[in-house]
Amino acid sequence: MAESKMLVPLLLGSEKDRDWAKKITDELDKWGIPHKVQVVSAHKVPELLVEVIKHYNAFDGLLCYVTIAGRSNGLSGCTAGSSFHPVIACPPFSDKDDMMVNLNSTIQMPTDTPVLTVLDPQNVALCVVRIFSLGNAELRSKYESHVAKVKASFKLDL
Repeated sequence: MAESKMLVPLLLGSEKDRDWAKKITDELDKWGIPHKVQVVSAHKVPELLVEVIKHYNAFDGLLCYVTIAGRSNGLSGCTAGSSFHPVIACPPFSDKDDMMVNLNSTIQMPTDTPVLTVLDPQNVALCVVRIFSLGNAELRSKYESHVAKVKASFKLDL
């Protein structure tokens, strides 16, 4: 089986979400996974979001969206409702109160709009690695080594 090309479009609800996205892209860079960050508000420019999704629906390779939006998170649901690819939402937050508002907005998706929600940016990148490992043997081997290192860091002391 030939190795597939990979891409992670990170869709942001606003420019304010760029710092949060950087936490994810820094992790994706460590794994050598290409990404593209775009600001595409589902509320303010839904027609642009639809065009972006149509473009990526034709992508011939491994693709997984990461959506970053808070408050009223229409971005994740609209992406999942129109996309053929997995969607991982990583709502940004500045404190625990902000986290609860953004989390509640993200986890309440309608039927037939599957969105995975992961709060930790590093874990979002690792979810992408796991998903892409299903179709990329080199990445799978790299991830298996990572898991082995994590497990080896724990010692049994009896």
